[in-house]
Amino acid sequence: MGTIEVFPFFLFFFPLSFISASTEICSNSVCRRNEPVIRFPFRLKDRQPKDCGYPGFDLTCDNRNETVLKLPSSGEFSVRGMDYATQKIWINDPGNCLLRRLLNFSLSGSPFKGVYYQNFTFLNCSSEFQGSRLKRITCLSSSTYTVWATSSMTLARMASSSCKIISTVSVPIQWAYYEPGLSSDLSEDLYLTWGAPNCGKCEAQGGRCGFKSNNTRETGCSDLPRRGLPRSARYAIIIGVGIPALMCIIGLACYICGRIKAYGRPHHPVPESSSSISPQTIIVVGLDGATIESFPKLVLGESRRVPKPNDSTCPICLSEYKPKDTLRSIPECKHCFHVDCIDEWLPKNATCPVCRNFPLSPPPC
Repeated sequence: MGTIEVFPFFLFFFPLSFISASTEICSNSVCRRNEPVIRFPFRLKDRQPKDCGYPGFDLTCDNRNETVLKLPSSGEFSVRGMDYATQKIWINDPGNCLLRRLLNFSLSGSPFKGVYYQNFTFLNCSSEFQGSRLKRITCLSSSTYTVWATSSMTLARMASSSCKIISTVSVPIQWAYYEPGLSSDLSEDLYLTWGAPNCGKCEAQGGRCGFKSNNTRETGCSDLPRRGLPRSARYAIIIGVGIPALMCIIGLACYICGRIKAYGRPHHPVPESSSSISPQTIIVVGLDGATIESFPKLVLGESRRVPKPNDSTCPICLSEYKPKDTLRSIPECKHCFHVDCIDEWLPKNATCPVCRNFPLSPPPC
């Protein structure tokens, strides 16, 4: 009888013990302060054990302690940001000439792919050519010629009479759509995603993804936080609601009893009793460090573009965003803030400073 009861219990907790054992030594790592936090499926070579990362997700630190991703077919790129919940990564050229890298860019042999793609045509024009609507690509141009890039085939054909078309390439852009008819210096980070391992749901719930054991490539989720309000908050709500409700019941019983007695003794009316309802107690709690750290981070490019076009300043410190600023966004509403500002706000307040929505709303069914 004892064996029958223990066996299902053992099977239920056996996989979780393996996840905990394999992820227990896999602590988060960074190349330096303000660089992206590195955890599964990524790992820092020579700093984290091999089982702390998924094949194809190795990262390194360069001589400036910046995070570097090496693509098998395209070489090394700087990692500007990662979003583990949505499984996105932003990369750029450490040499500040992304356009040169795009001419021979390929994701072949890597676990990554572009989120949004758009074709851009590169043109080489003489220095006398004047294209008021075109942005000069400085790192590819010289004193005798100018290189441009445009997503408009019409504009490319019009300019081809005076310019030489270098190549047309498909670029994994950050935004779903570039305005046609305009050129771009394509200084924005490349926007990539990955499909396997699928750890997004685990990260969104505040858990920790990792291998179930050292002998398998199957992943699982551990350290999920308990859902619902803390025990102290539940007790406060029970007391705040229960006591007024009990007082209402007692008051109603006294009122009914008094009315019954009043029918028997009409000359001695019984005064009606009243009860007051005390307000409910509201407990406001903030978010823990692990949950805050799981929210997306983004390093701004020279254009200072953020997901919401009108967000040019931090709503907390009211300072205008600058290139290279590190921002963190709220997953539920996508509002962005300086990392230092929002990291100080969220431990004390569990809502977005702008829209007051809770960032950890249950995922849709």
